[in-house]
Amino acid sequence: MAFITAEKIHDGYKWLPEGTIIEIADDGTIIALHGAEKKDEATVYEGVLVPGFVNAHCHLELSHMKGVIPEGLGLIPFLKHIPLHRNDFSDEQKKEARRKAYDELLNNGVVAVGDISNVNDTEDLRALDKLHIHTFVEAIGFTDVHAQKHFDNCVKVHDHFAAQKISEKILRQSIVPHTPYTVSRALFTLIDQHKNNAIISIHNQESESENTYYKNKQGSVPELLHLFNIDDSFFEPSVDSSLRTYADWISPKHPMIFVHNTFTKEADINIAQHRFPDAYWCLCPNANLYIEECLPNIDLFMKEGLNICIGTDSLSSNHQLSILAELQTIKEHFPQLSWETLINWATINGARALQMNDIVGSIETGKKPGIVQLCGLDNKTPMISRVF
Repeated sequence: MAFITAEKIHDGYKWLPEGTIIEIADDGTIIALHGAEKKDEATVYEGVLVPGFVNAHCHLELSHMKGVIPEGLGLIPFLKHIPLHRNDFSDEQKKEARRKAYDELLNNGVVAVGDISNVNDTEDLRALDKLHIHTFVEAIGFTDVHAQKHFDNCVKVHDHFAAQKISEKILRQSIVPHTPYTVSRALFTLIDQHKNNAIISIHNQESESENTYYKNKQGSVPELLHLFNIDDSFFEPSVDSSLRTYADWISPKHPMIFVHNTFTKEADINIAQHRFPDAYWCLCPNANLYIEECLPNIDLFMKEGLNICIGTDSLSSNHQLSILAELQTIKEHFPQLSWETLINWATINGARALQMNDIVGSIETGKKPGIVQLCGLDNKTPMISRVF
């Protein structure tokens, strides 16, 4: 048992009163919060103490692609590069890169992650039992005729993950669509019906070409589909944005995580908020800058009162897996946002999005959120270290 405090403490929701003392067990469980009566027993840390970060969107299985794809290509050219380098790395190189990325998450104060997987390559990382992980098994298949085959392959991956039994950390999984332009309506339906109330995460409006394709079947999406030998002659544009089209294909019973949202407009938000009462909007700003060189309209998201959480995307589209670096980028471009708000997005909001807020995300009695120390938040290179 220990008593700890700092110049400032953020409990995941807000700044706590000055002089708050955290009583914490050796295993990281929060025992109680105290006032000045425990001051003489407390270890005082410099800077700020916050709950462990939640990375709501990551692709650990792409960690070997770090630095391979040039920046600023735009999303569709970026995606074209991924299969071109599929055979450039051995299985051992990929495994080593994934393990380094996992350690990077830990070193950067992450306690829980929403991880995208197409295969079972990250099974060994889940077995390390150091992170809470929700694995989003990603379905890809744009033609209805092969929807059942693609879905069955996802079920095999999902069930393989589900068979893992780890005692300490939360390990969960659900089948989710990749993007609106790589998943057919029939495959959307199979995903929707797979598990009641399963969390669905989707790459949403990361590129304007996605909306263009749904509105008039123009833009660069057809080039991508052609590269993957996908015949989209069956596809009829909806004359509407992608989100306003596919929203009707998913039941409101599913908690939703909309990821990226770089080109999401107010009308899209209104549809999503009305359709999905439990929706979170995950921002991955450094990946957005890496790929499209632009950011979502965060001012609009704040105006609409959205539930915002934070992700890093993958090392194929980012220089590091650091939630703090994502917050710094948002702060740089939207200086009016307070650190109180940003830390809230990176902690309890992410935990709620992954439905892990009963364990992590906030400094509350009975939880084991992990405690992270941040020093020099207003500097270009703040320091981060794990306390518990």
